[in-house]
Amino acid sequence: MSAVYGDRVSEPRNVVIAGAGMAGVQTAVALRDQGFTGPVTLIGEEPHQPYDRPPLSKSVLLGKADGSAFDVDFGALGVELLLGCEVTGVRPHDRELDTARGPVPYGSLVVATGAGPVTLPGSEGVPDVHLLRTLDDAGRLRAVLAERRDVVVVGAGWIGAEFATAAREAGCAVTVVEAAGRPLAGALPAEIAAPMADWYADSGAELVTHARVARVEPGAVVLESGRRLPAGAVLVGIGARPATGWLAGSGIALGADGSVTADERLRTSVANVYAVGDCASFPSRRYGERLLVHHWDNALQGPRTVAADVIGETPQIYDPVPYFWSEQFGRFVQYAGHHAAADTLIRRGDPSGPAWSVCWLREERLVAVLAVGRPRDLAQGRKLIESGAPVDPVRAADPAVPLKSAVRREVSRP
Repeated sequence: MSAVYGDRVSEPRNVVIAGAGMAGVQTAVALRDQGFTGPVTLIGEEPHQPYDRPPLSKSVLLGKADGSAFDVDFGALGVELLLGCEVTGVRPHDRELDTARGPVPYGSLVVATGAGPVTLPGSEGVPDVHLLRTLDDAGRLRAVLAERRDVVVVGAGWIGAEFATAAREAGCAVTVVEAAGRPLAGALPAEIAAPMADWYADSGAELVTHARVARVEPGAVVLESGRRLPAGAVLVGIGARPATGWLAGSGIALGADGSVTADERLRTSVANVYAVGDCASFPSRRYGERLLVHHWDNALQGPRTVAADVIGETPQIYDPVPYFWSEQFGRFVQYAGHHAAADTLIRRGDPSGPAWSVCWLREERLVAVLAVGRPRDLAQGRKLIESGAPVDPVRAADPAVPLKSAVRREVSRP
């Protein structure tokens, strides 16, 4: 059933933001930047000062940084922080957000609770089984790396690869278990992801594909094949789901994937309630489908659209070119766009080498680009996706030709 999106009932008296990650913090900042002068309250479940998450799997995990708090002076912005406060529900009719500390009235509510990691069935209560989502998670795993324990990583996705990279850098023996036949199976096509399997061996990590976990025991991971993997610690990285369970019964429409089904202005099905970041899906005119993007850049861009709508400015249509990056096994991997509906795949360079990229076209227009060690391809490709300019496939396939020079020029007629 399609949702009916709610417009503002009246000018909001105050704004309450549920979630103190990147999306929530940037919403507060955007409101002030765009001139909102009313009260703003930012609610975070964790007791820590709001922080950025990407460093958790990098500098924080390796002990190169103690934290990654946002460089934001909330006091100077006039933003009230309620930290260590769990949100438990919302009653739109009363315009109240329910929390562990009691109800919080709102004029407009912004849902920015992000996504939570998927747990491994049967691992609950087993010692030394870890997730990597929070600052506390990173702290516990930092101790694991410092002790150079044998580590088993379940899942060869982005988080699994980044943690395996850090663990090898710390000197740990690492085994990565993946149910699919290749890394990044849920993110990239087989012909693109398969060569990345060699990165694990090159780093000294063992990648075990077509393998499912039967059970986790203290000190070991047992596969369905019967193989027993020694494990001083286990990192589970098998995906994330929108953290929206607390919205049950609120009337705010959710999709089958659990995401809040926001509209092109990031409004929900309930008036004066918005959703942004990892917890929200949105319709993309550019790609002709609804997107759910679990990446940092989405949480950075969406808040500006929300702030403009809350304030009552000319509506902004949210239709970004999705972008994310990952640092793994000595390589800088970047991706922009959405390749699901592409009809042509173009390689730029040898995927066995240190630097290469892949372009996806639809009707000779670039819709996505993956760049490994070729940041210019990513930057130029992202601009081409935004512009929708037609691309010459032959020139685009030549890695010596800058992507911006592969644009098909219009032939003038006499």
